Amino acid sequence: MAPISTDQSRPTRPISKFPKPLLRLEIRDLSHPAAHVFVTQLDISKVLEQTVRDVLNRLYTADSKIPHVRSVTLVLRPMDGVAYTTGLEIDDQHKEIHFSLDYINNVDRARQREEICGVLCHEMVHCWQNDACGTSPGGLTEGVADWVRLRCGLSPPHWKRESDGDWDAGYQHTGYFLDYLEERFGEGTVRSINEELREVRYEEERFWKGLFKCSVETLWSEYGESLKEVGGEKNGAKEGNERNRDDSPKMVDGFGDPNMKMEIRKKEDQ
Repeated sequence: MAPISTDQSRPTRPISKFPKPLLRLEIRDLSHPAAHVFVTQLDISKVLEQTVRDVLNRLYTADSKIPHVRSVTLVLRPMDGVAYTTGLEIDDQHKEIHFSLDYINNVDRARQREEICGVLCHEMVHCWQNDACGTSPGGLTEGVADWVRLRCGLSPPHWKRESDGDWDAGYQHTGYFLDYLEERFGEGTVRSINEELREVRYEEERFWKGLFKCSVETLWSEYGESLKEVGGEKNGAKEGNERNRDDSPKMVDGFGDPNMKMEIRKKEDQ
C-alpha cells in the first residue's frame, strides 16, 4: 500500500472517455403525483449521464481500473425511506437505484428537482465505488458518497463540519472528514482511499497507517483541532459549494428532513 503523498500539485489524468452503462428508467406508478415531476420537469437521461460523469471524475482518473457497470436502472416506486442501491442477484454489474416517490412528493415543490439530483448523485456513487470486497465500514462507504456530492457542489444547507462522535458515523459527518483529508494531503486523496478499497479486505489499522502513516483516530483528532482553529464547527454547505463548483450542474441537493438518511440495502422482494 503506497502512502498518501503530501504534494498538493500531483498531476492527474482526467477521464476523457467515460464508460457508458445502459441507463434505464422504471416508473412503477405513473399515477403517483411525484411521477409527474420526472415526466415534466427533468430530462432524466441527461441528468443520469451527467451524474455518471461527475461521480467517475471524483473517484477515478484515466489510469484507474474503473469497475465495470453494465447498466443502471432508476426504479421510481412508492416506499418508505429515501433511496437505496443494489445489484441484481444474478449479475452484480447490473445496478438498480430505488427511489421513493412518496419521499419526493413530500419535498417542497420548489426544491423537488434539486433534491432528486442530489439523491441521485449519492446513490450513483454506490454503483461505482470500491468496497474492500464487501468489508468496507458502512460509515466510510456513505461518507465517500456524500463527499462526492459535496465536491460536485451539491451539499444541502443543513450540512455542517463537526467532529462530535466517531469518524465513521457516515454521510456528511464522514464526508467532511474526507474533505479535510483531501485538502490537507492534496487532490486525489479520496481517490487513493477508494483505490485501496478495490481488492483488499479492510483492516482498520493496516488501512489507515498504510496510507497516512498514522491511525484514523489521530487523523480524526487533528480534524477536530482544525475546526477549533477556524472558529469551531460550522455550516459548510455554502463554502463547500462555492469552493468545489466546477462544470457540474449548478444545483443544490438536500433532504427535506435533515435526519433522514439514505441506506444501501439488499434488494427487497417486490
